[in-house]
Formats: sequence, structure tokens, C-alpha cells
Amino acid sequence: MAHLIRHKISNKLTNAANTVSDKSQAKVSGVFARLGFQAATDEEGLGFAECDDLDYDYRHGMQMDVLQDDGEGAPVDGEGALDGDSHYQRDGTVRRPSALKTGGSLEEDKPKITSWEAGWNVTNAIQGMFVLGLPYAILHGGYLGLFLIIFAAVVCCYTGKILIACLYEENEDGILVRVRDSYVDIANACCAPRFPALGGHVVNVAQIIELVMTCILYVVVSGNLMYNSFPGLPVSQKAWSVVATVALLPCAFLKNLKSVSKFSLLCTLAHFVINILVIAYCLSRARDWAWEKVKFYIDVKKFPISIGIIVFSYTSQIFLPSLEGNMQKPSEFHCMMDWTHISACVLKGLFALVAYLTWADATKEVITDNLPSTIRAVVNLFLVAKALLSYPLPFFAAVEVLEKSMFQGGGRAMLPNCYGPGGQLKSWGLGLRVALVVFTLLMAIFVPHFALLMGLTGSLTGAGLCFLLPSLFHLKLQWRNLLWHHVFFDVAIFVIGGICAISGFIHSVEGLIEAYRYNIHD
Repeated sequence: MAHLIRHKISNKLTNAANTVSDKSQAKVSGVFARLGFQAATDEEGLGFAECDDLDYDYRHGMQMDVLQDDGEGAPVDGEGALDGDSHYQRDGTVRRPSALKTGGSLEEDKPKITSWEAGWNVTNAIQGMFVLGLPYAILHGGYLGLFLIIFAAVVCCYTGKILIACLYEENEDGILVRVRDSYVDIANACCAPRFPALGGHVVNVAQIIELVMTCILYVVVSGNLMYNSFPGLPVSQKAWSVVATVALLPCAFLKNLKSVSKFSLLCTLAHFVINILVIAYCLSRARDWAWEKVKFYIDVKKFPISIGIIVFSYTSQIFLPSLEGNMQKPSEFHCMMDWTHISACVLKGLFALVAYLTWADATKEVITDNLPSTIRAVVNLFLVAKALLSYPLPFFAAVEVLEKSMFQGGGRAMLPNCYGPGGQLKSWGLGLRVALVVFTLLMAIFVPHFALLMGLTGSLTGAGLCFLLPSLFHLKLQWRNLLWHHVFFDVAIFVIGGICAISGFIHSVEGLIEAYRYNIHD
């Protein structure tokens, strides 16, 4: 009898525990579902695979219908009529709609790039002119600034990899398939289904701000370098910025970057030569290096600006999805990211430390301004030439983003198309391009502070595009496949990136206000 009673009590307790467990699991799943981190059951996974097939067939069939309806000569916009998670691709063998030409024919395959060529592009982005501001970051950060150069390299390398991971989903066979093409596609997928276009708008705004600010920095650094190269001439830094902008006005007429790209390799090589010259001069004064000036404490007010400068010097996430999609062997992307960021970290750290040791507390915002006048003019002229030839790249990219989002969205465009039937840019569209060039000049005139602008941009958009958004998108889209340490890394990067972005933005704005109020030039 006692055994029977114990057996009944045990069954009731087991049933109650199972009921509580099921309810708890349902509540937890409901919470994660509302947050967007929804775990799929076996039936849901099977349904997802079937929907993947149907959605692909539907998109492909709809694209063919569009081609047949439009007839010959009607352009097909790869980002136009098809909304959602970009355009599905099976095992990399199916062409995306963006590869379709007018008349329904397909474009020939674009030549793919090797991992070395891809690495050169990344190196060109993270080893550009903005390295010149890193010694100024060491001035206010000391050894912690050197640590941040290493830390930023590791984090940016990691977030670049997880951003690419968000382009892929597993099909029914467990094979990773590239279902998204760009940063905007990833953002839209994260905000779907409630706000399918919100994420894309946020990323587009961030991209435009960063690209336009990069153009402004090129104008600022051109005026700064020319002014310090010829201090005896009765020409101010603002006047030199105007001269540089006059030389940049032809950028408004650009249709493509073929002519500019011919000079990009020479400009980059010239920049490496200039870096070597600066380091050689610093090494010649090694006996006078001020090691005692490298601090272990930080300037609480100025150090957050240094964080923005360092982060901005590593920004490359904007074009990584396109770069990975054009690689001959996408499987080598991770290795390419590793060696490019390791080399960038070593070179930036050495350059920043050696330059700061040479000039210590006299370190200026643009380190070449510290060089003796005998070689400063020659080095600065090369840098000005590089800045002017680098300006068209971010300018053209910003123009493309603005035109596609505001003037070329078909029925969704906010403004009429800026191109005529023959593909010619309308006069008012050309006027808007000229206005954008003039806007970069006005900003360079009224805010001629290279390091502060660089810190502001790095804190505002650099941290967002490199730290915050990749980690958030990775958590949202890859939640089912993440291990606990991946979740920890993503959350930690999001929190640290958010703190750095807010503090850097506040202190950069305070620095700009102070410089403007007291007319501080350096």
C-alpha cells in the first residue's frame, strides 16, 4: 500500500515538473521570439527549406516576367523590384538579378579577384592617409593608445568576419548558401518582417555620413598640409582648402572610376614611401627619443577622441560584402582578414609610437607638420596629391548611395530620376553633385580640425558600422548557430563599442566647440 502511494505521488510530481518545464520553455521562446531570436523546430526548419525553394523560384520567375514585359532596352535594377532578403543563390551557381543586362541577356562574368588583390584593397582602406593622425592619439592615450591600436585591429577583424557570416544561410542539405549581397541586405533582413526597409535606411545614412566626412577630411588635410608647407605665403589654410576644392570640382562629372583607379596604386605606393621617409627621419633621431613622455595614465577629456581616431583608421566594413562576393576563393576571406589586420596593427603601432617618441608633447594633429621645413614641403606635396586623387572614391560612392536611395528607386524613390532616357545625367542632378563638393568645402572651412573631425566620425559612424551593427546583426541572424562564447564576444563588443561611441562623440563635440570658441588652430 505504501509503495502504491509513493508511486502515485511520484507520477504526480513528474507530471507537474514536466508541465512547469513546458510552460517555462514556452515563455522563454515567446520572449526570444518577440526579440527576434526565434529558434526553429524541426517542422519549422523543414518549412524554411521549402519556402527557400519556393521563394527562389518565385523571384527567378518574377525576374523573367519583368524582362519579358519590359522588352528590349528596359533596364533591370537588381535592387529595385525585388524586396526582402536580397536575391537567393544556389551554391553560388545562379546569377543574381544584378547580373542581368538590358534585353534579357546576361552579362559576362566579372573577373574575380584573388585573395592577395582583396587584401590589397583592405590594406588600402585601413592603411590610408588617416594613419597620420595616430601619433596624436598616442599623445593623449600613451601606452593605452597602443593597446587600443591592437584591440581595434582584433575587433574589426572579428566583426568583418561575422558580417560576412550574416550573408549566408544553411539550405536543406546543411550547405551554406549566400542569400544576401550587401550590408543593406543584412540590415533589412534583421528588421524584417515588421520594418523590412528600416535597417537599410539606417545603414545608408551611416554610410553617407562616413563617406561625406571622409571627403571633408581630405579637403581639411589638403589645406592643412599646403598651409604648413608654405608658411611664408600670405595664404590661409581656408584659402588653400578653396584651391583644393576647385581642383576637385571635376569629380561632379564622373560617370565611373576607371580613370581614377589607374592612379590609386601609385598613390598608395607613394603613401607607403612617405611613411617610410617619416619613420627613417624618426629613427635618425632615436638617441633623443622621449620614452619618459609615454604615459601609463590617460587624458580623460582627450582620450575618447583618440578612440574615435583609432577606430576610424580601421573602417573597411562598408565594402567587405562586395569584396568577398568578388573573390575567386571566398573560403580564403578569413585568412585574408587575418594577415591584413595583423600587418596593419604592426605598422600602425610602430608608426604611431616612433613618431610620438620623436616629437613627444609637440606632436601635431597631422604628424608631417612636425617635419623640418627642408623636407616637409616635398612630403606634404605628395600627400596633397594623394588626398586629391583619393577624394573621388568616397565622393563617387556617396553619390551612388544617394542616387539609388533617393532618385533611382522606381516607385519608391522620394524624388524624380536624375538621369534622362539615354542615361545622361540631368542638369539639376549635376548641380546637386556640385553642391555636394561645395558642402565638403564649407565644412572644411568652418571646422578645419583634422584630428577632432576624424575622432567625431570614428565615434559616430565608425563605431556603429564596425562594432555595434555587425555584432547586433550576428546575434539576430545567426542566433541558432552561435555558441556561448560567440554570444559573449558579440554582446561585449556591442557594449564596449556603445560606450566608446557615446563618450568619443561627446568629447569630440566638446573639443570642436572649444576649438571654435577660442579659435584654436591646432
